[in-house]
Amino acid sequence: MKLYAFLALLCLAACGDDAIHPPPIAELMKPETCKECHAEHYNQWAGSMHAYAADDPVFVAMNNRGQRDTGDKLGTFCVSCHAPMAVKLGLTDGRNFDPTTLPPEARGVTCYFCHNVEAVTDTHNNGLTLAMDQTMRGGVRDPVKSPAHFSKYDELMDSDRNNSEMCGSCHDIVVPQELNGVAGGVAVERTFAEWKQTFFATESDPGIHLSCGACHMPGDPNPRVLADAAGLTVPARRNAFHEHAWPAIDQALTPWPGIDEQAALIKRELDGAVRVVGPFNVIAQTQPGGICIEENLLKIRLDTISPGHAFPSGAAHDRRAWLEVIAKNAAGDVIFSSGVVPEDADPPDDPFVESNPVSIGLWDRTFKSDGAPAHFFWEIAEVRSHLMKVPTVRGEDHSYNFKWQLPNLNEIDRVETRLLIRALPFAVLDDLEASGDLDPAVRGQLKLLTVEGGRSVWTKATKGMGDAINTGCNPN
Repeated sequence: MKLYAFLALLCLAACGDDAIHPPPIAELMKPETCKECHAEHYNQWAGSMHAYAADDPVFVAMNNRGQRDTGDKLGTFCVSCHAPMAVKLGLTDGRNFDPTTLPPEARGVTCYFCHNVEAVTDTHNNGLTLAMDQTMRGGVRDPVKSPAHFSKYDELMDSDRNNSEMCGSCHDIVVPQELNGVAGGVAVERTFAEWKQTFFATESDPGIHLSCGACHMPGDPNPRVLADAAGLTVPARRNAFHEHAWPAIDQALTPWPGIDEQAALIKRELDGAVRVVGPFNVIAQTQPGGICIEENLLKIRLDTISPGHAFPSGAAHDRRAWLEVIAKNAAGDVIFSSGVVPEDADPPDDPFVESNPVSIGLWDRTFKSDGAPAHFFWEIAEVRSHLMKVPTVRGEDHSYNFKWQLPNLNEIDRVETRLLIRALPFAVLDDLEASGDLDPAVRGQLKLLTVEGGRSVWTKATKGMGDAINTGCNPN
């Protein structure tokens, strides 16, 4: 790449900007080529789940299991999103998929794959068309001419202006009829569809409209250059340098670059996503409560704060999020609990009800055509959604208010809550392990995460104080 850049710079000096001769497409496809001018972007990407997508052992195991279960009908359905360039280059048909046999330019979701998108042709299952040229698209309106590649502004890449079409096309998944027998298929991942129903999508006000990139690829408000190479002068721009780590909930389950940084970014995203909090008071502009004991009920209110989609989202049938509630008497004895789960176990698959719930479990319940629970997406014939929603219009109350009728309410001296989440259920990993598709060591790497906004405490001594005056709730 350095030789190409040097020759191109000589050509620039001799002939002017119109004489740019970028490297061939095969060179531009390699992530290492991008690293030479975009080192920080590259390093963030290299530690991301985009880079890890093809190497993820659960993905590899599930793809191989799915090929057998469906008689190879699965084909490239999985790898089209997890290793799209491998499919584009004809390097895999999905069967016996092994990421270690692929060159870097075909492994995971690469720089070239995203920045060479020419058109979005569908809303799901990777409906992206690549130009397969030497032009890299981006969200900067007046890109500097570079010897490394041709550059083009594309609104699809502009987080401040786009409608999340590119992200949505890969992050919504519909299992086709030929796999599950359901006419029209089954939408098993709906993040884009969820976002499109919210005011973040429907409001045109730039201060309200938020795309996927606005949240998951935040721009640096400080002046930053986007490319750094000898002989190349790039102006520093505000809000132009966008993070390329895309934190959400999934994280690497095997050794991977930047794994600690990835975990920190996931915590950043999760901590403010959901809160145990009282309803917003327009007059006082305070939110007392979240936990209340009144009207002969223990009441807990959950509210999404920052997500532009349901919580949890993505492969919501594989997520496991639940609220742990522990009530103690003055002696410190536990007299009521809900959602207390052993560390190495899944939460119970209880019905999702707000009135006197057994436990509060947030994930999609999925079923086969015969009504039996479905572990794998190709088996899913029915989805019963049990997720936290976000408002369709500003000011809409979209919270969940859970209530327990307890015989010993007057004995409760302290109530504590925690919102916990895992990206995957142990049941699926155990099934893949039992079939010989997954290394047993992977199970021990699955993290249990705490959403800090789900931590709250009610005490008899402080109820009704401060902002919670004249209530049986905890102060804010």
